[in-house]
Amino acid sequence: MKDPYELLGVQRSDSEATIRSAYRKLAKKHHPDVNPGKPEAEERFKEISTAYALLSDTEKRARFDRGEIDAAGNEVPPQRPFYRDYAEAAGRDKYRGNTGFDPENLDDILAQMFRAGGGRPGGPGGDSGGPQFKMRGSDAHYTLTVDFLDAANGTTRRITMPDGKTLDVRIPAGVSDGHVLRLKGQGNPGYGGGPPGDALVEIAVAPHKLFRREGDDIVIQLPVTLREAVLGASVEVPTVRGTVRVTIPPGSGTGTRLRLRGRGIGQHGHQYVELTVVVPPGEEPELAEFLTSWTPRQATTPRGDMETA
Repeated sequence: MKDPYELLGVQRSDSEATIRSAYRKLAKKHHPDVNPGKPEAEERFKEISTAYALLSDTEKRARFDRGEIDAAGNEVPPQRPFYRDYAEAAGRDKYRGNTGFDPENLDDILAQMFRAGGGRPGGPGGDSGGPQFKMRGSDAHYTLTVDFLDAANGTTRRITMPDGKTLDVRIPAGVSDGHVLRLKGQGNPGYGGGPPGDALVEIAVAPHKLFRREGDDIVIQLPVTLREAVLGASVEVPTVRGTVRVTIPPGSGTGTRLRLRGRGIGQHGHQYVELTVVVPPGEEPELAEFLTSWTPRQATTPRGDMETA
């Protein structure tokens, strides 16, 4: 398993925000939806998602840095160069005190001492039959990448937890990139009968080839022909909730912005259609002849506000 820091291109000393930013950049680049038919991109996406799942969990990251778990989250057998290594070294007899104390029993003795009474030997409930120490389980951190349209309209996604359990996660309509969903009681188990923690699912919204989001508004670039721009036209335009027909006013140019009321995110968002005039490819002798003899009624200087070199 590769080092999660190397997979995300970050340093061990980097902050959570830096790691989150690095993950989002890589996730959007390698997401299968933007790399159709590229199994290597899908594999890369899985690797960086696994790496971020570990490093975004404060407890797991600390344990990994201390060498207690590996990059896959598996326990690493502890190295214990303590009294037993010294006592069992070649040429030495195993140490035993005059009182009959056997170091082999130290672990069992400590476990019994701190099993109850809040970790205080001799405290209330300090015997083995006393009340058990209880503690809430830690929160589990996950990252879920969703399609742009699913984030805009809402959906339900099924995720598989590390223990094999599956959960149906409801993605609310209009969820934004970086939003964290809290699933009560779906985190790591508690200790001593304590309640489980929560599952914190961070949403990463995959980019879309047509739409971009600005707050609650949706923006799309719409190419139009020279004829449509000059004479006006009625054309179909995609939105996050289906296709609608839009009227392009005569005399529109590149940069003209049309508003589709209520076609954005939620009840207050709109969709804006930004026009881009496309010149016909190839030769158009009739058009060239017309422009040669054509004199605009309203002369304009489109580069008038540009500074001269």
